Amino acid sequence: MTQTKEREDLLDAPGGRVWYRIAGDGPGIPLLLLHGGPGAGHDYLEPLGVLGDERPVVFYDQLGCGKSDIPDDTSLWTIERFVAEIDAVRKGLGLERIHLLGQSWGGWLAIEYMLGKPKGIVSLTLASTSASTPGCLREMRKLVEELPPEMVATIDRSEREGTTESSEYMGAVFTFYQKHLCRLQPWPPEMLRTGLNIQNSPVYRFMWGPSEFTCTGNLKAWDRSDRIAEITAPTLITVGRYDEIPHPLAEEMHRTIAGSELVVFEESAHSAHAEEPELFAQTVRDFFRSTEAAA
Repeated sequence: MTQTKEREDLLDAPGGRVWYRIAGDGPGIPLLLLHGGPGAGHDYLEPLGVLGDERPVVFYDQLGCGKSDIPDDTSLWTIERFVAEIDAVRKGLGLERIHLLGQSWGGWLAIEYMLGKPKGIVSLTLASTSASTPGCLREMRKLVEELPPEMVATIDRSEREGTTESSEYMGAVFTFYQKHLCRLQPWPPEMLRTGLNIQNSPVYRFMWGPSEFTCTGNLKAWDRSDRIAEITAPTLITVGRYDEIPHPLAEEMHRTIAGSELVVFEESAHSAHAEEPELFAQTVRDFFRSTEAAA
């Protein structure tokens, strides 16, 4: 596949067109990024563009958010359709061999994709993610309960009464996010754009819910913890010390996926690629190089 330094366009996927951008034209095997949310868009992953000096880095906005089409059709918002979208992106861009990195919800999507035994996956990186929704919610609730008691009461009352649009609820949620989503002060512009993507997308609330730690959508029962041992690609698992998807969930995946590596970013929450960008970039560079050498 011939690369230029930067190019972007739209390509066809199940349900509509998705926007993509390719950063860099290094000679290494391309890196395909799966963003979080669902509905967050690619923006907050932009720090990973620095890897373009070694290899093409492929960003794309999943259908329903960012610069991609946003159809008014809730039947499209399933994990199975998003899995099919990955194949559409790979086919449309000629990505026969790739490194695959999924962050947060993108990690769930990557797991689901890998269980279909796709060809050409040189390595898999699961960044700040887990193998199940129930496990994720269980560990997140422990973090919620570390907030001041009045905030916990506000969260519980608002969710019970359906007032999650209130300023009191959003204030408590943002306190949680400052501790466990991104600890940078202030948040970088790409993180703020991601927040707008989520607000403007129908996908997040339909598939997830009113906040990161509360799931009311169709992902509530998603659980592949009994199947991730089927993943055989070289796998790197990363997690922030203060991550909203906490360390025990990363440890669980590490124990289950044979030969996987686990790296903890001690100064990060859920956004280690932005909170410790140099260390994160070097960690994945080294991982990609070692897997390519082995291949």
